[in-house]
Amino acid sequence: MGKTQNLTVTAMMIAVGTFSSQLFYIPLGFTKAFPVQHLINVLSAVLLGPYYAVAQAFCVSLLRNIMGTGSVFAFPGSMVGALLASVLFAKTRKLYLAFLGEVIGTGFFGAILSYPIAAFILGQKATLLGFIPLFIFSSFAGALLGFIIAILIKKKAIVFLNKNYRNSNRER
Repeated sequence: MGKTQNLTVTAMMIAVGTFSSQLFYIPLGFTKAFPVQHLINVLSAVLLGPYYAVAQAFCVSLLRNIMGTGSVFAFPGSMVGALLASVLFAKTRKLYLAFLGEVIGTGFFGAILSYPIAAFILGQKATLLGFIPLFIFSSFAGALLGFIIAILIKKKAIVFLNKNYRNSNRER
């Protein structure tokens, strides 16, 4: 697939992520859990690759913050999750590793990166271990849905959009 098609799919995922953030989110303390973002991250990781997945996560986080439906914690959570999911999938071509990469990237590494934002920049009382369960809860639910959709796409023989992933027979 060419750059234009990858950009178009990325833009569509950004639109879905931004629109759905107004419809469905779970307020958890001073953060907002947004499982749809994690679903989109897994699909971006599998369909588009690392650069587009991280760009999509950044754009959705930025637009959600501008519109008031997101929090500053969306940046480290979604971007690290998208990066780890797409790198693991690109290296192994295994769908379950895209799922695990999203959950670990967001739930653990994104939570660790969010702690200094809450404690030092926002001045909120927060504990490092307080973020991890919240981020894992959100990322697990959304990433699981993304994983299931990716399996259905593979089973229905829809060709993955990124030419680097087309010839892989070891995806799960």
